[in-house]
Order: sequence, then structure tokens, then C-alpha cells
Amino acid sequence: MRFYFLGKVAALLAVLVVLLWGLQAISEIVREREGRQREAETSVADALAGAQTVLGPVLQRQCRETWEQFEGEGKERRLVRQHRDFSLAAWPRTLDVTASAGIEPRYRGLFKINSYLAKAHITADWTDLAQLKPVAEYSNGMVRCEAATLGIAVTDARGIQAASVRIGTQSLPVLPGSLINAGPRGFHSVLKDDLNYDAPLRLDIAFNLAGTRSLAWVPVGDETRVQLDADWPHPSFGGRFLPTSRTITERDFKAQWQVSSLATTAPQMVLAGTKQCALTTLAMQNDRTDPTCVDSFGVGFIDPVSTYVLSDRAVKYGLLFVVLTLVGVALVEVMRRLRVHPMQYLLVGSALTLFFLLLLSLSEHVAFAWAYLGASVACTALLTFYAHHILHGWRPGLAFGGGVALLYAALYALLQMEQTALVLGSLLLFVVLAAVMVATRRLDWYALTAQLRADSTRRPAVDGLGA
Repeated sequence: MRFYFLGKVAALLAVLVVLLWGLQAISEIVREREGRQREAETSVADALAGAQTVLGPVLQRQCRETWEQFEGEGKERRLVRQHRDFSLAAWPRTLDVTASAGIEPRYRGLFKINSYLAKAHITADWTDLAQLKPVAEYSNGMVRCEAATLGIAVTDARGIQAASVRIGTQSLPVLPGSLINAGPRGFHSVLKDDLNYDAPLRLDIAFNLAGTRSLAWVPVGDETRVQLDADWPHPSFGGRFLPTSRTITERDFKAQWQVSSLATTAPQMVLAGTKQCALTTLAMQNDRTDPTCVDSFGVGFIDPVSTYVLSDRAVKYGLLFVVLTLVGVALVEVMRRLRVHPMQYLLVGSALTLFFLLLLSLSEHVAFAWAYLGASVACTALLTFYAHHILHGWRPGLAFGGGVALLYAALYALLQMEQTALVLGSLLLFVVLAAVMVATRRLDWYALTAQLRADSTRRPAVDGLGA
């Protein structure tokens, strides 16, 4: 048996390759379920409404200037009427938004998607409407303008459930379409023809808006103030501006934004035709905004750490988890002069690998913590029972099971502490290596090798549990 150890090492490496393949397969299943979750979110958004971004209110007037000018030379010279069309816009001096959002979970099979119904009230003040008073570009030009319109744009008009616009005590009819080039979806109202463009104006707008994933606003006022509260304890604030104040409890949150026109070019971007975009989950998680979209800010109603994110993170630690356990088995084999067959290493590693599949499947039906507890208890009990036979006794079997339980506890701590996972993982590896070095510090590896070779030559193993 000259090559006993070489053959044993090759067999254990083959076991690790098989277990690594199993972990990779489970990782693929996690990604597939994540894809199904995104498909479910898209399905709900297609049937209800997507992420919403509110732009407005903005006052606009469509105007046409006509003039006459001579064209041609000599006898061909004639007077021709010309015209140009242009639009005028007036942004609020102060824009105050008070909104509340109620979360309404929707389900597609096993997958939960957070939708919401937001009730918003907007108060917009203009000191005057001089921006809506046309000025002729040509000396002989004559300008005619339509009545001013008030427009509110949203990214998905299907979410508009009710809307009202008032000037003082007068209610204005609400019509479909925002008439805003940057965001044509929404609603608008036509103001009265005899509007005094030299006097201040105040408008009160209220609407109910349904959506999924996120709710945001475009700061179009000289001073934009938004106050939002929602019965959601995990807000993900995103966009170009963070809240100036926020209060988050175990059940809900309240947030306030205050944005000055000195800090944003949103009105100019809207006039230039820059598109209105919804806050995406990726942008909120990575704290990035699309430079081709008009400035906005808001909140995402997404689970901070989803079941599939936690499962994927657990599988990434899977190889380390399996290797540490197999190292523990090998250490016991060496210290107690036992012989553990590579097939037994494979079965132990398979039980550890199956834990991650159990965790994924259970977490789709119960809370992640309970799924983790159930899967870890089942695998620990199985490994304790099996170790009792491998290690020839309940005492070493229980000690092995206790070590596995500690590893499960350490893995759970790593999953919960994302920011400190690297340092905790490094410390865990250091502790395990130090324990192995301390336990084997007086071990004569040459003598041990010779003894095991002699044992393997004199008496072959009679069964799979050791000689």
C-alpha cells in the first residue's frame, strides 16, 4: 500500500469535485427562481401598473405667431403670410406634496410582489404667470394663444384611479393625457380663458395612483417639498436626492424631501424633452441614476434582502462550509486512528449540500429564519446519527453534530451581517486553522503515515465503516 495516501487524497479530491458540481447545480436553481420572481413582478406590473414617477404640475400654453413678409424679386415679389408655433411653460414657485401609500401585496403562485395605492395632495403656487404671456418675435407679428393647461405626467397612466383639480372652490374638468412632451401619460385640465396672468395663482390637485416597486417625483418647483408616509418598514430611498428627514419604525416610515431649483435642472430638462423615467430596483440598490432621464427622487417598496438573495449568498459559502466539515472528519480520522471511506466523505458532503436545496425550497413557503432552522436541524440530526456509526460511538457523534450546528450558526450570522461578512468569514477560517494546528501540534505525521500503511497492509477494511 505504498500509494495509500496518494489514492486517498485523489479520492477526496474527486469527492470535492462532485460536491462542487452539486453546489453549482443548486446555484443555478436559485438563479432560475430569481428569474421566475422577476417574471412575476413584470406580470403584475403589466396587469396593474409599473413603477411610478410623478412630473408636475406645469402650466403650458400653445401659441402661434403670424406675420407677413415679402419674398422674391421684381415682378415675382409678393407678400407671404408666415407663422411659427411655440409653447410657453410656467413652473410653480412653491410645490408642496403630501402623500400616503398603502402597500398591497400581490401574488403570482409562490411569488409575492409589493404593489401600492398612493393618495397624493398637491398644492402649487405661482407668484404670477408672466412666463405664460407671449412676446412677438417679429415687429409686425400677431400672437394668438390657447387657454393655459395644467398637466400632471406619470410613467404609467393605468395607475390613475381618481383625480381632481381645483382653483379655489372651482373644480376643473380632468382630461386624459398630460400634454407634456417629456411624459405624455397622465392627465390635464384647461384653465379658464379670462385668467389673470398678472395675479398669483394657487392650484389644489388630488389623485389616487396605483403602482409597483417604486414611487418618485420630479422637482419642478422653485421650492419642492414632498412628505410621504407608508406602511412599509423597509424603504429604499433612491434618485438624485435623499430625504432631508426620515423616521422608520418596525411597521412604517415617514420621509420628507426639500429640493431647491438651485440644486436641479429638472425644469430645463423637461423643456429640452428629456424623458421621464421610473426608479428601477437596480438603480436603487446600486445608488445609480440614468443620466438620460430627468432628475427625480423617491422610494422603492422592495424587500431589503429577498429569500433568493439570502439563498444565493448561502450557496456561495457552501464550498467553504463543506470543506470545513470534511476537514473536521479528516481530523477525527487522524486523531482517533480511524479509517473513513471516501464514500462516507461523499455521503457527509451530500448531506451538507442538500441543506442548501432544502433551505431554498422551504424558504418559498415559510419565513427564511424558520426555513433555515428546519433545514439545519434536519441535516444536523442526520449527520449526528451517521457520525455515530462512522466514529464508533455516540459521544464522538454528538461532538461532530455539535460542530456542524456551530457551523450552521456561523453561516446564519454571516448571512445576516452582509457588511461584516468578510471579516467574520476570515476570522472563522483563522479559528478553524488555529484549532487544527493546535490539535495536531504534537502529532508525528511520519510515524502516523507508517502506522496507517502497516495497518492497511495487515488488515483490509471489512466494511464501509472502518477497520
